[in-house]
Amino acid sequence: MSVIREVYDDLDTDVPFEEFEAAVKDKVEQMGGLADEETAAMLIAHELRDEEVNGIADIEPGMEDVKFLAKVVSIGDIRTFERDGEDEDGMVVNIEVADETGRIRVSLWDEMAAGAEENLEVGTVLRIAGRPKEGFNGVEVSASKVEEDIEAEVDVQVLDTYRVEDLALGLSDVNLKGKILDTGTIRTFDRDDGSEGRVSNLSLGDATGRVRVTLWDERADLSEELDVGQSVEVVDGYVRERDGSLELHVGSRGAVEVIDESIEYVPETTDIGALEIGQTADIAGGVIESDSKRTFDRDDGSQGQVRNIRVKDETGDIRVAMWGDQADSDVDLADYVVITDVQIKDGWQDDLEASAGWRSTITVMDDAPDTAVTEEAEAKAKATSVNNEGLGAFSDGDKPSSSDSGSSDDSSTETGEAVEFTGTVVQAGNPVILDDGTQTKTVETDAELGLGDEVTVEGTETDGRISADSVEVHTGARR
Repeated sequence: MSVIREVYDDLDTDVPFEEFEAAVKDKVEQMGGLADEETAAMLIAHELRDEEVNGIADIEPGMEDVKFLAKVVSIGDIRTFERDGEDEDGMVVNIEVADETGRIRVSLWDEMAAGAEENLEVGTVLRIAGRPKEGFNGVEVSASKVEEDIEAEVDVQVLDTYRVEDLALGLSDVNLKGKILDTGTIRTFDRDDGSEGRVSNLSLGDATGRVRVTLWDERADLSEELDVGQSVEVVDGYVRERDGSLELHVGSRGAVEVIDESIEYVPETTDIGALEIGQTADIAGGVIESDSKRTFDRDDGSQGQVRNIRVKDETGDIRVAMWGDQADSDVDLADYVVITDVQIKDGWQDDLEASAGWRSTITVMDDAPDTAVTEEAEAKAKATSVNNEGLGAFSDGDKPSSSDSGSSDDSSTETGEAVEFTGTVVQAGNPVILDDGTQTKTVETDAELGLGDEVTVEGTETDGRISADSVEVHTGARR
């Protein structure tokens, strides 16, 4: 066995032996007899080890020229530019390539760009050599050489239209059809260059799942132009990761277009009866209680808002606190809702509570399942509107009785009686419901109180309702 073959056999490379042997002989000639075949073979092997990577995931900025095998998944438009001091314009085209480990953008220049425009197709497998660098959307490779390899295979699926379950980190030029589950508000921010940016969000679902869609700058207006329940197609989106979850982003190249197509969304939810503290879950059920929205002051002086509802399925029910923009959700009694990404916390009186924040999606389903729970929610909504105005935050078994509310002595309450009462807020808004462990009072007040606050009210009680003249919140008493 020749020394060239021995060195080659110890080298883990995709380069054919014939090419390796020819490179060794060229190296011997270049060095003018200063290196024998074994030394030249070791030098070539060293160069190949430096350049070969196991996959795209191993490519990092700062590396010397790398070589890798990948499949073309998208091809951009060719662009021309002027070079300083040269008569001819330069050309460049960006392509996206992928292997089993990831995806990366590759820039092809001049003759390679012209060749790509004429001959390159999506799905072609290429052997690529080039230098990695940090680009606008992550690591990119400026190619020095590309060759098609018709015999090699790369196990990467190239799709014209993606589903939610097909999304993967690094994907670009993504077309995805979905049903709008939720729309957000437009937010502004300052960029490092002093300009103002704009961003908003949608939530889309299809038969395979749901995904958060982030809309940038001029595309941010779409969140106010589109409606929940519409079917749309995202065009030329790209996938990024945030807080461990994949998001589909839409920038200046992308679009979100309304389509005349019915998109099925089947949420996978957790039974309310199976929820545990510390869990992040998706839940669904009928709305059996609904509070009014209230505002509060944060420690930093800003103002927040929250609204509470109670949702029930066949296994149980849970109070849901909707914070921030979620408090403005158009949710009513008897609606069947799907609420995603809620955090399960320890609520009032050791009961579980679901917190719906900025990552959550609250969707009122038009095609609600016909269950005993939805029938109960509809009946409760009707009963609340007719017989229980102002007490919507209580279930039938929790409504204060006349004896509990202190109205057993009709002669004392018909004309009004000065009272003082201390209790815990079990319903916020107006009226407020207080409970001291033995009796419940309904209090009319404009004071901004939170669930669990311990307060003392003074005022006039008439027909079991206290019209508060003063309200004192006991500092540190919130449970």
